[in-house]
Order: sequence, then C-alpha cells, then structure tokens
Amino acid sequence: MCGIVGFVGAQEAAPVLLDGLTRLEYRGYDSAGVAVVSPQYEIQVEKTKGYVKELSALIHGGADLHGTIGIGHTRWATHGAPSDVNSHPHLSEGGKFAVIHNGIIENYVEIKEFLINQGVTFRSETDSEVVAQLLEFYYNECHDFFEAVGRVLRRIEGAYALGMLCADCPDRIIAARKDAPLLLGYGEGENFIASDVTAIIKHTREVAYMEDGEVAVLTREGIEVFDALQQPVAKERHHIDWEVSAAEKGGYPHFMLKEIFEQPEALRRAISPRLKEGKIVFDDMKLTPEQIRAFTRVFIVACGSSYHVGMLGKYTLEHLTRRSVEVCLASEFRYADPIVDKNTLVIVISQSGETLDTMAALREAKARGAYILSIVNVVGSSIARESDDVLYTWAGPEIAVATTKAYSTQLAVLDMIGLVFGEALGTVDSAEYDEVVAELERLPEKMETVLKNHEDIQKYAAQHFNHNSIFFIGRNLDFALGLEGSLKLKEISYIHSEAYASGELKHGTISLIEEGTLVVALGTYGKLFDKALSNIIEVKARGADVLALTTEKHRAELEKTVSNVLTIPDTATMLLPSLGVVPLQLFAYYVALQRGCDIDKPRNLAKSVTVE
Repeated sequence: MCGIVGFVGAQEAAPVLLDGLTRLEYRGYDSAGVAVVSPQYEIQVEKTKGYVKELSALIHGGADLHGTIGIGHTRWATHGAPSDVNSHPHLSEGGKFAVIHNGIIENYVEIKEFLINQGVTFRSETDSEVVAQLLEFYYNECHDFFEAVGRVLRRIEGAYALGMLCADCPDRIIAARKDAPLLLGYGEGENFIASDVTAIIKHTREVAYMEDGEVAVLTREGIEVFDALQQPVAKERHHIDWEVSAAEKGGYPHFMLKEIFEQPEALRRAISPRLKEGKIVFDDMKLTPEQIRAFTRVFIVACGSSYHVGMLGKYTLEHLTRRSVEVCLASEFRYADPIVDKNTLVIVISQSGETLDTMAALREAKARGAYILSIVNVVGSSIARESDDVLYTWAGPEIAVATTKAYSTQLAVLDMIGLVFGEALGTVDSAEYDEVVAELERLPEKMETVLKNHEDIQKYAAQHFNHNSIFFIGRNLDFALGLEGSLKLKEISYIHSEAYASGELKHGTISLIEEGTLVVALGTYGKLFDKALSNIIEVKARGADVLALTTEKHRAELEKTVSNVLTIPDTATMLLPSLGVVPLQLFAYYVALQRGCDIDKPRNLAKSVTVE
C-alpha cells in the first residue's frame, strides 16, 4: 500500500528520496511528499496530490531542498480524501517534527480530541497527523526525541510503520514498526529505511527486517535497534541478490507485460532446484512425513489472486492426498471461529508476505495450535518469519499491481506440495506422480509456446475491449482458473467481470446473457470437455459472443462451435491452469491497453494491502 523511504548520509537527500518513491509507485498511491532537514536545522516539507513526477517537478528534481537527511512517502487515502494537506509527511504544529506513516491509528479520534483540548491545531483529516502532534506534545515535556517516541508508541493503538524527523536532532531518523512492513538498509556512510527493498536496492543490498515493537535510530555512522522494552537488539542482515534491472521495465511498455513474459524463467527458479532424480524435494521444508500423516484438517488461507491459487490447490490437494481441504479468505478466517487445533495444517499464501488480513489469520491459526506452512515471494517478510515452515516462490520482484508471475509460481509450489504430501500419505498414483514431475520440468518451455501466440490474443482484445460486462465460465479447475482471469480483467480494465461455475448457469446467471454479451468459456479440463461444450452452446443460443480456451487436443472439436478459440499445449491435468492463466493475463492486459488504462497502477488498488 503506501510507500516509505528514508535516508541519512553525506549526499543530498531529496533526489535519493524521489528515486526511492518512484520505485515504490507500483504499491499504489494518490499523493506524494518529502521532508528534508535543512543545513539550518529546519524541516522543509513539500507534498502534493498526484504522482511522484508532479512532486519532482514541484521541487525541480530535489534541487530546491538542501540537506542530507530526509523521509519520503507515497500515500493511498484511508482517512481523508486525496489532497495536498492530507499527504505525508505531516509536520507538527511547532514545526519540530515530521512524520510519515503506513497503517492505521485506531484510537486517533481520542488522541486528537485530547490534543485539541491542549490547544493543538490540526491541519489534515488524517489519522496519521496525531503522531506528529503527539510527538511534539511529549517532546515538550521530556526534551528527548527517543523518549518522546517511546511515549507515543505506548499511547497509540493500531498498525504502523513510522519514519520520524526532529529539527533538534538533525543527524538522525527514528523508525518504528507494528503490523506494517519496514526494513533497514545498511550502506557505506549512509543508511536507509523503506517499506520495500525496491526503494533502496540502487544504493545497498544489505538489509534487515524490523519486527513488531522495534524502534530503530539511524545516523550516518550506523543503525541501532531496540525492542519494546528499549533493550538493544542485534539484527540479522540479509543480502539481496537480484539485479536492479529486475525492478525496471527493460524495454517493455509496462511492468505487467514484462512480468507476464518473465513467467517461464520465474517457473524455472521455483521448480528446477526442487526436482532431483525424478522426485520433488523441498530441502527448505521442515515438515516430516510423520507430521504430514498426523494432520486431520488442512486449510488454505489467502487473499485476492493468492486465494484463487488456493481454490485450484483445493482440487489438486484433495485429489492427490484424499484429505479434505478448506479454502478461506484471510479476511473471513479469523472472524469465523475456525475449527483449528494442533492436528491442523494451515497453508498461508502471500506474494508480499505482509498482507495484514493474511498475517492476522496466520496469528489466529497459530494461537489455536495449527502448524503454519507459508508460500511467500519476499524473503524475510513478516509472514515468512512467523511461519513454522516457509517455501519461497523465488519469482523475483513483481512491480505491477496486478500479479502475474507471483500467481504462477505460487501455483507451481502448491502443486508440488500436493505431490510431496500425496507421496508421504501413499495416496498418489506412481504413474501420475511421474507424469506430473516430467511435465513440471517441461512447463516453462510450454509456457513460452503460449507466449509466442500473444498477437492472436491481442487481436481478440481489440475486438472485445468495448464490452461493459464479461463473464467467465468453466468447471472444476477451469472454474477456479476463471476466477483469476476475471479478476485480472476487472483489476486493470475496470470492466465488470464475473466468473461462474458453468453448472450454475441455469440457477440465475444465464438470465444476464443477452445479444452480444462476451462469455470467456474455459474448456481445458478434459474430463468435462463435453459438458463445457454444452454450456457454450447454451450461452450462444442466448446471443453471447464466445471466446473459448482449450487444449490443442480439443481445438478441432471446439472450432466446430466457436469462431474464436485460444489454445494451450496439452500437459498433465493438474498443470493445465498454469498454462491456461497466461492467455487470460494477456487478454486482460491488451483489453486495458485498448481502453487507455493505467495498467501498472490501476485506480484504488495497491500492491501490498497492509490495512484491514
């Protein structure tokens, strides 16, 4: 969601902050701002509604703000409409403190009323401004920056990642974290804070991830970290080994298109190291076969596209393990009084590893005794650190808000989990196991074949981009795949789009089909191809335009009924969605392109949702 970057060093801070904010644009935002301590020890704040490029123009690329220490922020509105005044950083009434904040201060109304009664005047409608004003209030009592921060943290309730400047302490940034991501970057004579490593990878590859309750003090000379009891903490550093170019467009018009085409290589990274002599081996998984056999319940918990991965995983895991698998939206799981105990496995899926609802669901499950196995892309993220086991997808940085390669790698890892579990339980047929392992090895190459046909998909997008409502239909794996195809389309094109199980058409949905309605019909699941064909005939009889997706094996048969047919190579049944999702991603991309949408930064959406 909102983006944070902070810098203290020897060079001018403002250009560094602007560069970091530019690299955080993918997280979604509606305003941007920076605060820099001047050589005269005054805090200079510039902020504006709109994009970072508008902020940069306002301060001439940072040239207008002199100083070697500062903080920057991109805001996604929660409390208070997008505006210049509601943008971050927030300056205290006396001008001594500047604050940037990700998260939500739940008791801000109470604090605001208290401060107003003390004579404090507020400028914005935000919950975040109370932190700046309360900080100055306590500082006027104790005259110590660090102590004032501690008092603020003991008073506020909610989620926060905070970056704070004090005009009286012009050599330091103080940062604090609770339930919102924040990391520390270690440089030579310069140090950083950021909500995401992409903001600072140009300057340093050595980072540490802050834990809940920790406070960090950053100066040019180093970083000191303290726990909630103000005791020093030794932080483990992590080396970031991906290249800066991975977070750049590399000649593509949009990050989303680049990341769609990066999927074969991302799959190779996720799959190849785990294939050894015809077997799937998770060297990084602690679970033993004995533990796997002891689980009596399995939950998959996730949000958004990761939830759709879970929907596909349910079909696959139940087939391979003959165990019941329940898929839950993370935002519902923790309020549903779930039946979870020490014999429960909860598989948590998250691209960022910081999604607040997923994090809360994880903690709820863990408190009830469940074993947590997470599938995560970001190494060292909160979900990864708090899980009993973590399997990384190794997808690399994903910049576009609409996920593509993270989805594909999550799905591949979950498929491999199903095979490993099925082998441990003795429930997977050996011939099927061997077939799927062999096809997993071929999956990246087959995906490259699908990508070569992108111009066909672009042609269909040009024909159908002006629809106001689009329906995806399918059965079994195709239904779950349709959920993701529909979400991709609505996320970036703003077309109303829904996915339905084809068998439900006659239970209400077919009443929405009229002359010219576009129906994307998925028929890759071979066992139910005949039924899929019958459903296509049904909607065509009501006047629908049909764009169909099937395998090469069924192309000829489908072309007898449908004019517009997309195909994917034949593969093992459980891997069909891994190939089928690519044409749907491309279709969504090219439709959005035709409609002139901001593809990488769709309206109202954020990459990492760190508020409830």
